[in-house]
Amino acid sequence: MSKVILHNNSTAAWQELVSDAQQLSQTQLNEELESYLVFMLMRFTEYADMHQRPIALDFLDTLHSAGQLQKIQLREVGDKCLLFSGFFPGLAEKRLVKVSYYVDVGQNAYHLLASLSNTVTCNLFVQLSNRFVPLMDVLQTMREMSSDTPLLKPLSAMELWQDTQSKHAIDILKEYTDAQPLQNKGFEDTEH
Repeated sequence: MSKVILHNNSTAAWQELVSDAQQLSQTQLNEELESYLVFMLMRFTEYADMHQRPIALDFLDTLHSAGQLQKIQLREVGDKCLLFSGFFPGLAEKRLVKVSYYVDVGQNAYHLLASLSNTVTCNLFVQLSNRFVPLMDVLQTMREMSSDTPLLKPLSAMELWQDTQSKHAIDILKEYTDAQPLQNKGFEDTEH
């Protein structure tokens, strides 16, 4: 497996990195999602300050805009959430939210964008919403490829797995324990 320096912005380098991460994470993306991920990564390597503003404010702004501007803003929100949950999950901890918060907001942004899009692009945004977690898993694997340290701490991995069924999160948990974590279903009233 090759290790590509992240500041190399060539399409081939990003493609190779995404392909290697898919193989390591045992996650298969279709060609359309793989291409989207590569071009999204290329687009966002130039935005050093994209994490300055809370994502909730960006999402709320999309609800007050219309037309093409709304579509652009929704795509940016979805893409940022994918990057935050995939490349920068530690940001969630710093902001006192769970990584799954970014998953939820990102899925909703792509879903809303799909409903506003024509039939050609609608399918892509539906896929991005439905396959958000595997895309996040690939990005987290990419981040870990240059390090022997898991990107998520055990508690964050447990929460992410419980909230999203992330394969990468459960793989991290397996590095710490042989036990199978239980799915948190909440407390049910047992009285009849």
